[in-house]
Order: sequence, then structure tokens, then C-alpha cells
Amino acid sequence: MYYTKDSIIYHNGAYMHPEKASGNLYSQALHYGNGVFEGIRSYKTKFGAKVFKAAEHYERLKYGAQVMGIPCDYTVDELVDITYNLLEKNNLQDAYIRPILVTGANMSLLTAEESFLTIQCWEWGKYMGDKLLKVKTSRFQRPNPKSCFVEAKITGHYTNSILSTNEAKKAGYDEALLLDMNGNVAECSGANVFMEKEGKLYTPKRGHIMAGITRSTIIEICKEEGIPVAETHFTLEELKQADSAFFTGTAAEVVGLASLDDYTFPLSWEASLGYKLMQLYKQEVLCERSQKLSEAI
Repeated sequence: MYYTKDSIIYHNGAYMHPEKASGNLYSQALHYGNGVFEGIRSYKTKFGAKVFKAAEHYERLKYGAQVMGIPCDYTVDELVDITYNLLEKNNLQDAYIRPILVTGANMSLLTAEESFLTIQCWEWGKYMGDKLLKVKTSRFQRPNPKSCFVEAKITGHYTNSILSTNEAKKAGYDEALLLDMNGNVAECSGANVFMEKEGKLYTPKRGHIMAGITRSTIIEICKEEGIPVAETHFTLEELKQADSAFFTGTAAEVVGLASLDDYTFPLSWEASLGYKLMQLYKQEVLCERSQKLSEAI
């Protein structure tokens, strides 16, 4: 599903078919999870293909490489140019884009001195779908920020997400919600969380979460639209008293929650702030925000 006979990727300085690419069996990324990646989306707009917040994503990729000591000789502008070239070569406008920077051969625990960049793209719908989600509180916690750089997208960090997702799916749920080390709500396995209570939105503050680019976009839209939003800690018990809730992420975009464990959110999705923001976000990525949805709810 990720490539066809005509697909092209960027790999180690060249454009090629995915099956022509090769990796190193002694890569530190393979053995220890020391690599960094990004999830980015491009949209078909009236101006052509538009990679949403491309610079912000590549700045985060370079931040991850920096904190992990992984060499990255590409500038943000070069990475953005490669991405647009790749979309053109694949004749794609609506696409999911996955850059990954992997480390070279090194079996020690000191970061390898070389790295290799691959950028891939393919057509991919909303990661969590369009239906409202049944969510389970996970027994796994979000990693302690004193144990790693939680705001960097490090490949090895996502074993935590795999564990929580597997647990939720096996129990018959759609997604998992993780708490932080202090018992406060953190995020789901691959997206940020917002809750609505009495006409105001709340989202966990930075420090224990992956502060997503979609999350920051939603906060910006709220401020522009006059929707009150607070970045603050809140507990699972407080979330289970909310009127409504939703997840945000590049792959998921904006998706509503039907329930959390045995709690059903009482406000209908169509009457919620999340529903309004889902539509405003779609306008934002399609460069159509001049048309306000003032009657969305």
C-alpha cells in the first residue's frame, strides 16, 4: 500500500524506486532505535500541492537529530525542495510524507558518525478514520521527560505507542490514551488530546507530551476564532467529566471521541467545538480560511 511499480523515493542523495533502496544491517537505528523521523501531509489546493507547515516539520526533524547527536547536513530549505520534487515525480498532491534520518553502522552506544536520509510519500487517508473513537486508558505511561527528549520524534520512542495501541486494539477499542508519570492526561498513542468543558477547551501543557504541529495549529485557530483554550494539566477523572473530546495529529488530522473506558461523552459531535475546529482545520490546510465557518455549530 505504500508504493507502486511507478513510485519514487529520495534515498541517500538520489531518487529511485523503493525496491532499489538498501540499508545497513549494523545500523544503530535498527538495533537501538536511534533515528529521527517526521510525519507530514501535502494537500491539493487551488494553488497546487501545498505541504502543510513543511518548514516547521523539518525544523523538528533537525532538532531531533541535534539532541540525539545524529549528523544532518541538509538545510530546512533543501529538505522542503526535495519534498516538492518528490511529490512532482510521484504525480501526487494529496499525500502523506515520511522523512526518516537513520544512523550508520555502530554497535556501541555512542551515536554513529554518519547518517542516511530517506523521504517517501504515498496516498493515505486519515490515520484514525472519520468515525468517533472508542478509547481505552492504557496501563502504559508516556515516557518520563527526564529519561529522553519527549518532543523529538525518535524512532525508538514509538515502541511505547505500539504497546499501548496493541493493548487497546486487543481489548476491542480503537485507540489508547496514555497518562504521564504524575497521573495526568498526556496524549494518545500517536496524537494530542483536547477536551471541551462548558464551552472552553483544555489540552495538556508541554513538558510530558509530543507538542504536535497540528496541536499548535488548532490552538492558533482557537485564538483567531475567539474560542477559549487553556494549556494545563488535568486528570483522567476530569477528562471523564468533559462534554466532548478530540485528538489532533498530522496523520489523524482532527478526530472526535465517542467514549473513554466506560464514559460516553454527552455532547453530540456535531454540536462540539471539536467539530467546528475539524472543519476550520481542513480549510486551513487547503488555504481556504478566508471562508469562515461561523455557523458550524
